[in-house]
Formats: sequence, C-alpha cells, structure tokens
Amino acid sequence: MPGRPALLRRSTPVAGPGPLALLLPLVLAAALATAVPAAPHAAAATAASSAATAVTGTATGAKVVAETTVAPRTIDLTVQSPAMGAQEKVRLLVPPGWSRDAGRTWPTLWLLHGGVDGYTAWTRDTDVADLTAHSPVIVVMPEGGSCGNYSDWWNYGNGGSPEWETFHMKELRTLLQNDYRANSRSAVAGNSMGGLGAMLYAARFPGTFAAAAAFSGYVDTLYGYKPGDDSIGWGPSFSCPGTDWRRVWGEPDAQAAIWHAHNPTDLAGRLAGVRLYVASGNGKAGSLGGLPFTDPVEAAANDVSHAFADRLDALGVPVTTRFFDGQHSWPYWQRDLHDAYPMLMRALGAS
Repeated sequence: MPGRPALLRRSTPVAGPGPLALLLPLVLAAALATAVPAAPHAAAATAASSAATAVTGTATGAKVVAETTVAPRTIDLTVQSPAMGAQEKVRLLVPPGWSRDAGRTWPTLWLLHGGVDGYTAWTRDTDVADLTAHSPVIVVMPEGGSCGNYSDWWNYGNGGSPEWETFHMKELRTLLQNDYRANSRSAVAGNSMGGLGAMLYAARFPGTFAAAAAFSGYVDTLYGYKPGDDSIGWGPSFSCPGTDWRRVWGEPDAQAAIWHAHNPTDLAGRLAGVRLYVASGNGKAGSLGGLPFTDPVEAAANDVSHAFADRLDALGVPVTTRFFDGQHSWPYWQRDLHDAYPMLMRALGAS
C-alpha cells in the first residue's frame, strides 16, 4: 500500500449541512467511486459457481434456502427473512479449515457496504479475500439495501419491513452461530452508509462487537441540523426515486427520539469498551488519486467524522482516527481496511 499520511485531529466541528445519514446513498457518491480507478477485483467476480440447496433455520423464522459457492472460500447465502418479508443475500468469506461440521467455531468480521451498493461490494472492489486468506475469522458481508441505513424503518409508525437491523442482528447472527460455526466474538466495519451501520450496531447492541471501524461514515446524522430544516430529503429523493425518506426515521422534529436513537454521536457513550477506528478524507485528491476538485460527499463525511471523534474525546472514549487528503472511493476504503485490520483482528483474538 502507498505510504500513510499523518494522523490529524480537530477539536471543533465546522458548521455543515443538515442531517446527513439519509444523504448516504447519493448518486454522486457512486459517480465519484466510478470516476476513480478501482482496486483490483477479487477472484469472486469471475469464478464459476456451484449451488446447493440448504435447509437451515432458526427460532427467528429466518432460514437459508440456498448456498452458492462463487470462489474459493466465498459462499453466497440466500436467506428467507421474516423481518424483510423477502429473500436477502449474504456473502461469507470462510477461513482455512472451515466447514459446517467443524469441531471448532470462529469469530466474525462484519463488513457493511455503502449506499447505492450491495453485498458483493467488498469482494468486488477490494482485496479483502487476499487480506483475510490466513486469518481465523469468518467475514460476513450482508445485503443492507440501497438506502437501508442499517435500521428498522419507522414506516409512519406502522413498523414492518424493511427491518434491516432485525435481519442482521437477530436473524442472521443466529443463523451464523447455529449453522455456520460462528461464535459470539465479532467486529464490524463499513464504508459510507456502512460506516454509519458499523457504529450504530456497536452502540445499539452493547457487548456484541469488540471493535468497530467507520470509513467515510456518516456518523453524526444530526450534524448541523436546525429545527424546521426542510432540505433533509433531497439526497435520498435524488438517489432512490420512489422512496419516501420519511419512512426510515420520520422527520427529525416530530420523530426526534427516533433520530437521536439512530445517531452514533448521540450514542457515543455506549461505545466505551469497544475498540474504535474512524477514517475520512477531506475531499481533495490524495495519494491514491481522485477528481481534480473537492469531492463534496467525502468533505461532508469528513465533517461528521470529526464531530463524532470530538464527541468520543469529550466523553473519554478512546478512538483511533485517520484523517487525510482523499475522496469517497474504493482505493481509500481499501487502504482504510488495511490500516484498521490489525486492530480488528486483535479485538477478535485472531491476530
């Protein structure tokens, strides 16, 4: 990997735009990601597939209805999910020696994808398969929805699907432990919307994750918000046509409690004892290239990442930060993963 820029810290957040969590899946972010040369694709992209029907199930009602081996160590699960009211996909990278009838279990590293993306993202655009080839961990890469925000949606007070949090944290975790030799030791990391998810899950499920890492994550969902701000919906409306953004958490004034319950910065005190890593670029092209102008998506992620880190500092919660010249694209997220990886493995006792 290229040389690493120096760590920077900032104590005072700069005034920014309105709530940003629902801006995660901007089409602009996807455009920026494709404009910068991608990391070499994993072998899974071109591997021949073999499929087998599975009959695993749990007390949650979720069950694996199919397994597909798409590359060495790479298994795609199709899960019938009551929480989602649909079949959802999950990609696993299994460790050397793994089998469903093995006499031992393994910890899990969850990698969450960003907006306007899916469960194949990490193997498609990073070398995660090579990085984890000799690590005694199961890598879990679940579908999180184009605009899912790793949350059970409010749906105007009616609840019901999509329930991404329930799918991941109850249904999928139970399936993995019951049928795929996962144990209860876990760490989580994600990029962009997945960075939000990583910190949300670590905070909302205390004791579940030993470590959490956010790369360009929208980890202060109410950053810069002022009551009555009516600009909040433009991001998801633009990137997810036909999706009513108010279904996710409601409006930040009327449903303030729901917003605060899904804001990692508000929940920062619950992250005490979790090993934390936060990285973001300032939007400028860095050592891994980029566009010749400031990337507004990454610049916004940088503001909220600083605000989140400052809140952790104020609470006395340790966090490792890495702020640099860089943009909202996969070459930087791959480097972030490599940089955070030793810490994640130590937290899992898998180093």
